Amino acid sequence: MSHYYMNDPNLKSDPILIQFTYRGGVVKFRSDAGVFSKAKVDFGTALLLESLPADLNGKRILDVGCGYGAIGLSVAKANPGAAVEMIDVNRRALGLAEANAAENGIRNARIYESDLFGNVDSEFDFIISNPPVRAGKAVVHGIVDGAFRHLEANGELWMVIQKKQGAPSLYKKIEEVFGNAETVARAKGYHVFRARKL
Repeated sequence: MSHYYMNDPNLKSDPILIQFTYRGGVVKFRSDAGVFSKAKVDFGTALLLESLPADLNGKRILDVGCGYGAIGLSVAKANPGAAVEMIDVNRRALGLAEANAAENGIRNARIYESDLFGNVDSEFDFIISNPPVRAGKAVVHGIVDGAFRHLEANGELWMVIQKKQGAPSLYKKIEEVFGNAETVARAKGYHVFRARKL
């Protein structure tokens, strides 16, 4: 069986076009079978995006598990002065993200393949993730560990997760690694967490 956090070159294509409004602008996303939340920008992602600071211009931002680009490209378009990097293991998702960046005229996003932080060699002001919960707890918690290593001093980790999919244990993990954690937003069972690298 195919999952959005895996590569399956034999998966049939079933493309769809999504329009998403963020910070007063419209972002168009081409989506397809085999990627997370194919038919729409999911509620958790939208809640995370709305919770982020209004102005991220001048910041270096990493979107971990970018999928077709809902988080990274929305942030990049709304903040043309930000430098956004976007990573995923799913090559179909990465191809869609690259096409979506071009479709929306976004030039401040760098999109590349990376298993967690394996190909990441930079440090960031913000690391943002709607983690691939179905990939397992080790992967989700691995994002927290890797984020701490790849954040600048005072850099921030932002994550969203459903309570029933492990929000309490993720909050505890973030608190253990960063020494602090905060619930920024909570709605429909989703929790948005923030931590700062002190």
